[in-house]
Amino acid sequence: MCLNIFFYFLHIFVIWLPHMDESLRRAAREGNIVELYASIQRDGNVLRQIDEMEFVDTPLHIAAAEGCFDFAMEVMILKPSFARKLNQEGLSPIHLAVEKGHKELALHLMQNDKNLVRVKGRLGETPLHYAVTGAENLDLLARFLEACPECIRDMATTNQTALHIATRNDNLEALELLCRMLRKSDYCEDVVNQKDRNGDTALHVATRNNQPKMLKLLLKCKADKLATNQAGRTALAIACELNNRESIKILRGWRSAKVLSYQYKIRKQMVKKVTKASEVIFQGLDSISSEDRNALLVILGLLLTATYQASISPPGSVWQGDGSSNSDSTVGKSVMDQVNFLLFYIPACTVFIVAFS
Repeated sequence: MCLNIFFYFLHIFVIWLPHMDESLRRAAREGNIVELYASIQRDGNVLRQIDEMEFVDTPLHIAAAEGCFDFAMEVMILKPSFARKLNQEGLSPIHLAVEKGHKELALHLMQNDKNLVRVKGRLGETPLHYAVTGAENLDLLARFLEACPECIRDMATTNQTALHIATRNDNLEALELLCRMLRKSDYCEDVVNQKDRNGDTALHVATRNNQPKMLKLLLKCKADKLATNQAGRTALAIACELNNRESIKILRGWRSAKVLSYQYKIRKQMVKKVTKASEVIFQGLDSISSEDRNALLVILGLLLTATYQASISPPGSVWQGDGSSNSDSTVGKSVMDQVNFLLFYIPACTVFIVAFS
C-alpha cells in the first residue's frame, strides 16, 4: 500500500516537473520577469535545483542567447553563480551572449564580474577568444581587455592564444588591438611567442597564411623570428617554402633573429637581477616614517645634483680654446688625464644612477 502511494506521488512529480521547467524556460526566452517570479512562488527552490545540476541550460543561459537583457540582469541578482555555469555544450552565458552578438548584455555580465571574461568553455576557449573571431566585436574586445588585461594570457586546450585565433581568422583590427595592449604589458614576449600544440607561434601562422600586415604587427610586438615549430621551421623558412616574396622581404628586412633572441634573453636577465637587487636594497623602505622618507629624498636630491654638476664640470675644469688651430682638438676635454678622469667619472655616474633609481 505504501509503495503504491510512493509511486503515485512520484508519477505526479515527474509529470509536474517538466511543466514547471518549461514555464521557466519560456519566461527566459521571452524575457518575462513576472513569470520568473511566478515560478519562484510555485517553488522557492526552483533556481537552487537548477544550480545543483552540473551542466545545464540555466534561465541565464537562455536569456543570454535570446538577448533578454532585463531578465538576464534579474537572474544575475537572484543567482550570480549561474554566470559561471556551463551548459551541455560547454558554454557559459557570456559565451552565448558574445556568440549571438548581444554585446550590451555581455558587457553588463562582465561588469558584475570582470573575471567572467576568463571562464573557459568548450575547447578551453574564453569569451575573449570568441570576441576575437569577429571584426564586428572590436569594441567588445577593447572593453574586455580594458576590464581584465590578464585575459590575453589565457590559452585554449590547443595552447592557442587570442593572437593565434585573431591571426587564423584574418582579423587584422583585433590583432592590432591585442598587440597594442601587449606592448604596454610586462609579459609581451611571453604571450606573442607562445607556441600552440604544433609549436607554431602567431608569427608562423601569419607567415603560412601570407599576411604581411600581421607579420609587421607581430614583429613590432617583439615576436621572435628564431622560434621554431615542431617541424623545426622558423617563420622565414615557411615563407621560403611557400615562396611568399613579400613575407620573405619583411622577415629578412627585420632585425636579425639572433639579435632579437639575444636581446630578449639579456633583458629578462637584467630585469630579474635588478628586481632582486631592488628587493635587497629597498627592503623595509615602505615601513619608514614620513620624516625619514623626506630626509632620504633630500639626501638623494643633493647626491643627484652634486654628481650631475660634477659630470658636466669635472675637477680642474676643461681645456678652453685660445684661438690657435693646435688647441682645437683639446677644446672641451677634461684637464685631468684619462686614467684619473675615469677614476672620478665612473664612481660619480654610479652614485648618480643609484640615487636616481
